[in-house]
Amino acid sequence: MHKVRVIPVLLLGERGLEKGVAFRNRVYVGCPKNAARVFNAHRVDELVLLDIAATPAGKPPRIEYVRDIARETSMPFAAGGGVRTLDQMRALLEAGADRVVINTAAIENPALIEAGANRFGSQCMLVSIDAMRLLDGAYTVRVECGGRDTGRDPVEMARIAESAGAGELLVTAIHRDGTMSGYDLDLVRRVVDAVNIPVIAGGGAGSAAHIGEVILKGGAAAAACGAFVVFYGKRRTVLITYPSVQDLRAVLPEDRVRDRDVVPPPDPAASRL
Repeated sequence: MHKVRVIPVLLLGERGLEKGVAFRNRVYVGCPKNAARVFNAHRVDELVLLDIAATPAGKPPRIEYVRDIARETSMPFAAGGGVRTLDQMRALLEAGADRVVINTAAIENPALIEAGANRFGSQCMLVSIDAMRLLDGAYTVRVECGGRDTGRDPVEMARIAESAGAGELLVTAIHRDGTMSGYDLDLVRRVVDAVNIPVIAGGGAGSAAHIGEVILKGGAAAAACGAFVVFYGKRRTVLITYPSVQDLRAVLPEDRVRDRDVVPPPDPAASRL
Protein backbone atom coordinates (compact mmCIF):
# COMPACT_ATOMS: atom_id res chain seq x y z
CA MET A 1 0.00 0.00 0.00
CA HIS A 2 1.12 3.53 -0.74
CA LYS A 3 2.03 5.89 2.06
CA VAL A 4 -0.65 8.44 2.88
CA ARG A 5 0.14 12.01 1.88
CA VAL A 6 -1.14 14.96 3.91
CA ILE A 7 -0.98 18.02 1.67
CA PRO A 8 -1.32 21.64 2.83
CA VAL A 9 -3.10 23.82 0.28
CA LEU A 10 -2.11 27.50 0.25
CA LEU A 11 -4.44 30.00 -1.39
CA LEU A 12 -2.72 33.04 -2.88
CA GLY A 13 -4.97 36.09 -2.99
CA GLU A 14 -4.22 39.69 -3.88
CA ARG A 15 -2.70 40.49 -0.48
CA GLY A 16 -0.96 37.21 0.22
CA LEU A 17 -2.25 33.94 1.63
CA GLU A 18 -5.96 33.84 2.37
CA LYS A 19 -8.40 31.35 3.84
CA GLY A 20 -12.17 31.40 4.25
CA VAL A 21 -15.18 29.15 4.57
CA ALA A 22 -16.94 27.60 1.58
CA PHE A 23 -14.71 29.65 -0.73
CA ARG A 24 -16.08 32.91 0.78
CA ASN A 25 -15.22 35.49 3.44
CA ARG A 26 -11.50 34.93 3.07
CA VAL A 27 -9.15 36.54 5.56
CA TYR A 28 -5.44 37.28 5.29
CA VAL A 29 -3.33 34.58 6.93
CA GLY A 30 0.24 35.46 6.01
CA CYS A 31 3.16 35.53 3.62
CA PRO A 32 3.60 32.65 1.14
CA LYS A 33 7.38 32.49 1.64
CA ASN A 34 7.11 32.32 5.41
CA ALA A 35 4.43 29.65 5.22
CA ALA A 36 6.50 27.56 2.82
CA ARG A 37 9.52 27.89 5.10
CA VAL A 38 7.57 26.63 8.12
CA PHE A 39 5.97 23.76 6.21
CA ASN A 40 9.39 22.80 4.93
CA ALA A 41 10.62 22.56 8.53
CA HIS A 42 7.65 20.30 9.28
CA ARG A 43 8.79 18.03 6.42
CA VAL A 44 5.34 17.99 4.87
CA ASP A 45 4.63 15.35 2.23
CA GLU A 46 3.74 17.80 -0.51
CA LEU A 47 2.43 21.34 -0.93
CA VAL A 48 -0.14 22.90 -3.26
CA LEU A 49 -0.11 26.62 -4.11
CA LEU A 50 -3.23 27.97 -5.84
CA ASP A 51 -3.41 31.52 -7.18
CA ILE A 52 -7.09 32.19 -6.48
CA ALA A 53 -6.84 35.78 -7.72
CA ALA A 54 -5.77 34.78 -11.23
CA THR A 55 -8.77 33.05 -12.85
CA PRO A 56 -11.53 35.48 -11.72
CA ALA A 57 -9.43 38.38 -13.04
CA GLY A 58 -8.54 36.60 -16.27
CA LYS A 59 -4.86 36.78 -15.40
CA PRO A 60 -2.09 34.18 -15.67
CA PRO A 61 -0.53 32.64 -12.54
CA ARG A 62 2.04 34.80 -10.77
CA ILE A 63 5.24 32.93 -11.49
CA GLU A 64 7.34 34.93 -9.04
CA TYR A 65 5.53 33.34 -6.09
CA VAL A 66 6.22 29.88 -7.46
CA ARG A 67 9.92 30.72 -7.68
CA ASP A 68 9.84 31.92 -4.07
CA ILE A 69 8.27 28.65 -2.90
CA ALA A 70 10.81 26.62 -4.88
CA ARG A 71 13.69 28.51 -3.23
CA GLU A 72 12.29 27.98 0.27
CA THR A 73 11.40 24.29 0.09
CA SER A 74 12.82 20.87 -0.61
CA MET A 75 9.45 19.10 -0.77
CA PRO A 76 7.48 18.43 -3.93
CA PHE A 77 4.82 21.01 -4.71
CA ALA A 78 2.12 21.70 -7.26
CA ALA A 79 1.08 25.14 -8.47
CA GLY A 80 -1.96 26.43 -10.32
CA GLY A 81 -4.53 29.15 -10.69
CA GLY A 82 -5.22 30.88 -14.00
CA VAL A 83 -3.55 28.16 -16.07
CA ARG A 84 -4.99 28.17 -19.59
CA THR A 85 -2.08 27.43 -21.93
CA LEU A 86 0.84 25.07 -22.37
CA ASP A 87 3.23 28.01 -22.12
CA GLN A 88 1.86 28.83 -18.66
CA MET A 89 2.29 25.21 -17.62
CA ARG A 90 5.87 25.27 -18.83
CA ALA A 91 6.51 28.52 -16.94
CA LEU A 92 5.26 26.99 -13.67
CA LEU A 93 7.38 23.87 -14.11
CA GLU A 94 10.46 25.87 -15.06
CA ALA A 95 9.92 28.08 -12.00
CA GLY A 96 10.25 25.01 -9.78
CA ALA A 97 6.81 23.42 -9.47
CA ASP A 98 6.73 19.64 -9.79
CA ARG A 99 3.14 19.55 -11.01
CA VAL A 100 0.58 21.88 -12.54
CA VAL A 101 -2.93 22.25 -11.12
CA ILE A 102 -5.69 22.93 -13.66
CA ASN A 103 -9.26 23.69 -12.63
CA THR A 104 -11.49 26.00 -14.65
CA ALA A 105 -9.66 25.47 -17.94
CA ALA A 106 -9.73 21.69 -17.46
CA ILE A 107 -13.49 21.69 -17.01
CA GLU A 108 -14.10 24.01 -19.95
CA ASN A 109 -11.50 22.47 -22.26
CA PRO A 110 -10.41 18.90 -21.39
CA ALA A 111 -8.20 18.93 -24.49
CA LEU A 112 -5.83 21.12 -22.47
CA ILE A 113 -5.30 18.23 -20.06
CA GLU A 114 -4.44 15.95 -22.96
CA ALA A 115 -2.08 18.50 -24.47
CA GLY A 116 -0.35 19.00 -21.12
CA ALA A 117 -0.05 15.28 -20.50
CA ASN A 118 1.43 14.74 -23.95
CA ARG A 119 3.93 17.57 -23.52
CA PHE A 120 4.94 17.22 -19.87
CA GLY A 121 3.67 13.80 -18.80
CA SER A 122 0.52 12.71 -16.98
CA GLN A 123 2.40 12.82 -13.67
CA CYS A 124 2.53 16.62 -14.03
CA MET A 125 -1.23 17.03 -14.55
CA LEU A 126 -3.18 17.49 -11.32
CA VAL A 127 -6.79 18.29 -12.20
CA SER A 128 -8.78 20.09 -9.52
CA ILE A 129 -12.55 19.60 -9.29
CA ASP A 130 -14.55 21.80 -6.90
CA ALA A 131 -18.00 20.41 -6.11
CA MET A 132 -21.02 21.69 -4.20
CA ARG A 133 -23.62 19.41 -2.63
CA LEU A 134 -27.20 20.29 -3.59
CA LEU A 135 -30.31 19.95 -1.44
CA ASP A 136 -31.32 16.73 -3.21
CA GLY A 137 -27.97 15.11 -2.43
CA ALA A 138 -26.56 15.51 -5.92
CA TYR A 139 -23.36 17.41 -6.63
CA THR A 140 -22.48 20.10 -9.13
CA VAL A 141 -19.06 21.27 -10.31
CA ARG A 142 -18.30 24.94 -9.84
CA VAL A 143 -15.46 26.87 -11.46
CA GLU A 144 -13.79 30.29 -11.18
CA CYS A 145 -13.03 29.75 -7.48
CA GLY A 146 -16.55 28.49 -6.92
CA GLY A 147 -18.14 31.56 -8.47
CA ARG A 148 -19.85 29.85 -11.42
CA ASP A 149 -21.92 26.70 -11.56
CA THR A 150 -21.31 24.43 -14.55
CA GLY A 151 -24.21 22.05 -13.93
CA ARG A 152 -21.74 19.18 -14.46
CA ASP A 153 -21.50 16.14 -12.23
CA PRO A 154 -18.09 15.70 -10.51
CA VAL A 155 -17.99 11.98 -11.30
CA GLU A 156 -18.52 12.74 -14.98
CA MET A 157 -15.77 15.36 -14.90
CA ALA A 158 -13.42 13.00 -13.04
CA ARG A 159 -13.84 10.38 -15.74
CA ILE A 160 -13.26 12.95 -18.49
CA ALA A 161 -10.12 14.23 -16.76
CA GLU A 162 -8.77 10.70 -16.37
CA SER A 163 -9.41 9.81 -20.02
CA ALA A 164 -7.73 13.06 -21.09
CA GLY A 165 -4.53 12.14 -19.27
CA ALA A 166 -4.75 13.54 -15.73
CA GLY A 167 -2.33 11.82 -13.38
CA GLU A 168 -4.24 12.66 -10.21
CA LEU A 169 -7.39 14.50 -9.09
CA LEU A 170 -7.89 17.02 -6.30
CA VAL A 171 -11.59 16.86 -5.35
CA THR A 172 -12.73 19.61 -2.99
CA ALA A 173 -16.14 19.82 -1.33
CA ILE A 174 -16.91 23.55 -1.40
CA HIS A 175 -19.59 23.24 1.31
CA ARG A 176 -17.05 21.69 3.70
CA ASP A 177 -14.15 24.02 2.84
CA GLY A 178 -12.78 25.79 5.92
CA THR A 179 -15.41 24.32 8.25
CA MET A 180 -13.02 21.79 9.83
CA SER A 181 -16.07 19.52 10.26
CA GLY A 182 -14.75 16.56 8.26
CA TYR A 183 -14.53 15.61 4.61
CA ASP A 184 -17.55 14.80 2.45
CA LEU A 185 -16.95 11.05 2.38
CA ASP A 186 -19.82 10.41 -0.03
CA LEU A 187 -18.38 12.77 -2.64
CA VAL A 188 -14.89 11.34 -2.27
CA ARG A 189 -16.07 7.74 -2.46
CA ARG A 190 -18.16 8.41 -5.59
CA VAL A 191 -15.15 9.82 -7.42
CA VAL A 192 -12.69 7.22 -6.12
CA ASP A 193 -14.97 4.40 -7.30
CA ALA A 194 -15.33 5.97 -10.74
CA VAL A 195 -11.66 6.37 -11.70
CA ASN A 196 -8.39 4.44 -11.62
CA ILE A 197 -6.10 7.35 -10.79
CA PRO A 198 -5.34 8.63 -7.27
CA VAL A 199 -7.73 11.10 -5.68
CA ILE A 200 -6.72 13.80 -3.20
CA ALA A 201 -9.65 14.73 -0.95
CA GLY A 202 -10.12 18.37 -0.01
CA GLY A 203 -12.53 20.44 2.05
CA GLY A 204 -13.29 19.84 5.72
CA ALA A 205 -10.14 18.63 7.47
CA GLY A 206 -10.15 19.55 11.13
CA SER A 207 -8.31 16.70 12.84
CA ALA A 208 -6.11 13.69 12.23
CA ALA A 209 -9.25 11.57 12.71
CA HIS A 210 -10.82 13.23 9.68
CA ILE A 211 -7.74 12.34 7.64
CA GLY A 212 -8.00 8.73 8.76
CA GLU A 213 -11.68 8.63 7.77
CA VAL A 214 -11.20 10.00 4.28
CA ILE A 215 -8.37 7.54 3.60
CA LEU A 216 -9.90 4.41 5.12
CA LYS A 217 -13.59 5.06 4.44
CA GLY A 218 -13.46 7.46 1.52
CA GLY A 219 -10.69 5.64 -0.31
CA ALA A 220 -8.66 8.79 -0.98
CA ALA A 221 -4.95 8.43 -1.72
CA ALA A 222 -4.14 11.71 0.01
CA ALA A 223 -5.74 14.35 2.20
CA ALA A 224 -5.56 18.05 1.38
CA CYS A 225 -5.76 20.47 4.32
CA GLY A 226 -6.32 24.21 4.47
CA ALA A 227 -7.84 25.71 7.61
CA PHE A 228 -6.62 22.74 9.66
CA VAL A 229 -2.98 23.64 9.04
CA VAL A 230 -3.18 27.45 9.17
CA PHE A 231 -5.65 28.05 12.03
CA TYR A 232 -5.43 27.02 15.65
CA GLY A 233 -8.17 26.84 18.28
CA LYS A 234 -11.79 27.98 18.34
CA ARG A 235 -10.79 31.57 17.62
CA ARG A 236 -8.99 30.45 14.47
CA THR A 237 -5.72 32.07 15.44
CA VAL A 238 -3.31 32.04 12.51
CA LEU A 239 -0.70 29.42 13.39
CA ILE A 240 0.80 26.84 11.07
CA THR A 241 0.47 23.28 12.32
CA TYR A 242 0.84 19.85 10.75
CA PRO A 243 -0.22 16.45 12.12
CA SER A 244 2.61 14.53 13.71
CA VAL A 245 3.61 10.99 12.79
CA GLN A 246 2.15 9.87 16.12
CA ASP A 247 -1.19 11.60 15.39
CA LEU A 248 -1.44 9.87 12.02
CA ARG A 249 -0.44 6.47 13.36
CA ALA A 250 -3.28 6.73 15.85
CA VAL A 251 -5.82 6.82 12.99
CA LEU A 252 -4.06 4.96 10.17
CA PRO A 253 -2.22 1.64 9.82
CA GLU A 254 1.42 2.16 10.74
CA ASP A 255 2.65 1.01 7.35
CA ARG A 256 0.60 3.74 5.65
CA VAL A 257 2.31 6.59 7.55
CA ARG A 258 5.55 8.03 6.24
CA ASP A 259 8.36 8.54 8.72
CA ARG A 260 9.67 12.08 8.86
CA ASP A 261 13.13 13.17 9.86
CA VAL A 262 13.30 14.64 13.32
CA VAL A 263 14.06 18.34 12.99
CA PRO A 264 14.05 21.20 15.46
CA PRO A 265 10.51 22.55 15.92
CA PRO A 266 9.78 25.62 13.79
CA ASP A 267 10.16 29.01 15.44
CA PRO A 268 6.76 29.72 17.05
CA ALA A 269 6.94 33.33 15.85
CA ALA A 270 7.50 32.17 12.27
CA SER A 271 4.60 29.71 12.59
CA ARG A 272 2.30 32.66 13.28
CA LEU A 273 3.30 34.13 9.88
